[in-house]
Amino acid sequence: MSETIITFIGGGNMARSLIGGLIADGHPPAGLRIAEPDAERRERLVADFGVQAFGENATAARGADAVILAVKPHVLAEVVRDLSGQIREQHSLTISIAAGVRSSDIEEWLGGGLPVVRSMPNTPALVQTGATALYANAAVTAAQRELAETTLRAVGVVVWLSDEQQMDAVTALSGSGPAYFFLTMEAMQAAAEQLGLAEETARLLTLETALGAARMALESSEDPATLRRRVTSPGGTTAAAIEQLEQGGLVSLYGRALTAAARRAAEIGDELGEQ
Repeated sequence: MSETIITFIGGGNMARSLIGGLIADGHPPAGLRIAEPDAERRERLVADFGVQAFGENATAARGADAVILAVKPHVLAEVVRDLSGQIREQHSLTISIAAGVRSSDIEEWLGGGLPVVRSMPNTPALVQTGATALYANAAVTAAQRELAETTLRAVGVVVWLSDEQQMDAVTALSGSGPAYFFLTMEAMQAAAEQLGLAEETARLLTLETALGAARMALESSEDPATLRRRVTSPGGTTAAAIEQLEQGGLVSLYGRALTAAARRAAEIGDELGEQ
C-alpha cells in the first residue's frame, strides 16, 4: 500500500482512528488525504498526522485509489452525487463507513457499475480494537478487496459478508454491541457500590474484570459457554449469581434486544435509501 492514495471525505473521529492505524501500519502520510470543511479541524489533522488536508471534497479525491466516505449518513447521498463524475472517471474504489447506507444505494448515486465496499466498524476502532464487517459489490476486484481489508484492519479485526442483508445483524451485534457492555459494566459497578465498595474501587474492578474476561475468551480455544461453566462451581458464589441472571431472562432479553436493533437497522437503511 506504500504508493496507494487514500482519501477520506470527512475528518471526524473514525477517520482519525483509521488514519492513525494506517500510519502505524506503515502507510506514508503523504499517501493519505482528507477533505474537511472545518479549518481548525484540518489544521489539527495536519499537525497530528502530517497528512494532506483540503477544504473541497473534489480536490482531496483527485487521483485517489480509494475514497472513504466518513460523513454522516444523512448527507451521504449529496456527497456521493457531487463526487460521482470524478470517481467514475478515476474508477476509484468507494468505501463507506456510514452506518445504515446500503451499497446498492451508494452505487446508484455514483451512477452504477462502480466498485463499492460497505463497512460496519464500531467505536472501539478509536482505540485500535474495533470489529468491522465488510461487504463488496460485484464490481470490486480482488486487489480492491485487499485494499479495503488492509485499510479497516488497521483498527481491529475484519470479517467479510457474502450477503449484505447480514449487515443488519452485524449492526445489532458489534455495531451497537459496545453500548450493551457499557450498560453491563455500569450495572455491575452500581451493584458493587451498593455492597459497600468505594466508587473508584468498584469502577476499576469492573473494568479490569471485563477486560480480563474478553482477553481470556479471545485467547482460549474454548467457547464462552465452556469458560463460564469452568468458573461456576456448583453451590458457589458464581452459581448463585448466574441463577439470578437466568431467572431474570438474560438470554431471551439479549435475543429481543438484538432483534430490535437489527429491525431498526433495516428501517434506517430503507429511510436513507429514499434520499
